[in-house]
Amino acid sequence: MGTASEPARTGGSTKGDVALADVSGGGTAVEDPENPEKPEDSEDSTDSTGVVAEPPLPVAAVARRLGIAPSTLRTWDRRYGVGPTGHTTGSHRRYAPGDIARLEIMQRALLKGAAPAEAAEYALRATGEPEEPDRVAERVPANQSANHSANQSANQSANHHGGRRLPLPGGSPAARGLGRAAMAMDDESVQRMIADAIAADGVVAVWDGVVRPVLAAVESRWAYAGDCVEIEHLVNECVLAAMIRATPLVPRPRNPRPVLLCCVPGETHSLPLYVLRAALARREVGTLMLGAAVPGQALAAAVRRTAPAAVAIWAQVPGQADGRTLLDVPRTRQRVHLFACGPGWLDVDLPGRAERLDDLAGAVERIESFVLGDRDSTT
Repeated sequence: MGTASEPARTGGSTKGDVALADVSGGGTAVEDPENPEKPEDSEDSTDSTGVVAEPPLPVAAVARRLGIAPSTLRTWDRRYGVGPTGHTTGSHRRYAPGDIARLEIMQRALLKGAAPAEAAEYALRATGEPEEPDRVAERVPANQSANHSANQSANQSANHHGGRRLPLPGGSPAARGLGRAAMAMDDESVQRMIADAIAADGVVAVWDGVVRPVLAAVESRWAYAGDCVEIEHLVNECVLAAMIRATPLVPRPRNPRPVLLCCVPGETHSLPLYVLRAALARREVGTLMLGAAVPGQALAAAVRRTAPAAVAIWAQVPGQADGRTLLDVPRTRQRVHLFACGPGWLDVDLPGRAERLDDLAGAVERIESFVLGDRDSTT
């Protein structure tokens, strides 16, 4: 998942986004074909309320349930500590229901584009399992650490409301309304609210003041509770449709050479790029959109074919951006200026011909100024 932007879409139904069927209880143990030992306790176990508890499952059964290889489970346990909590050296691995829930959260995080270490950390947090502080510090980005307390408070508020409300402390009335419609899965209302807000305030203001707070709240729910993936997908698709509708055709652009828009290779968070295109088109700035995860060779070919005035390359997730992407953009007879846009470039050293643009509003102003004649930073 992404942060204050839309996370990567998985493009349809996946095993990680579909609720997995519960394994039948009743004291029946599932045998592991690799380790066909007898269950340790053949009697029904009950919790404090007298409800029959689901028995622990061996590696092979959990792997079938998640649709992954048993070796993957063992790797997750060995590398990231996401394994059976009751396992001791020399005994067979058996996963309790809480262990399986943690694995399902990790799997959803991976399907959303998170790195394995980050996905494991989210899963451990969501289920209350502690992790070694040094390992957490190595993997958590600085901005995520800074927002940890706020996100945790938001998640607690969400749990207090039974999962039916999206906590938006300090959010605008428009953001709160959008959050309520999204949680109700009211597609029509979500689309209408976004369209009305764009008509009143413009695409960048709606992105920063309405859409981003809602996506951030959904991200918080997902990171700490492992739910609301369907809400995120709904909002993403509605925002994308709204931004495309809000992008006018520019038959006679004010800039003689276009601005090429794309994401770095591997970056699937392209929604902010559509906001940027819509904002520039409304100012009659001509653009060419290549979209998400553009391979370096494809970007180089597009630059040679179109000779753009500038290339705006978006990176949302830290770790996706690489300075070599900028270095590989070919030099043409007509100079091409490079804009490294988005928070993913924050800690990347940029070559001299590239300019960093961290936020969307600033990117719109700077790109328009540059292509219409203010080229003071061209090298």
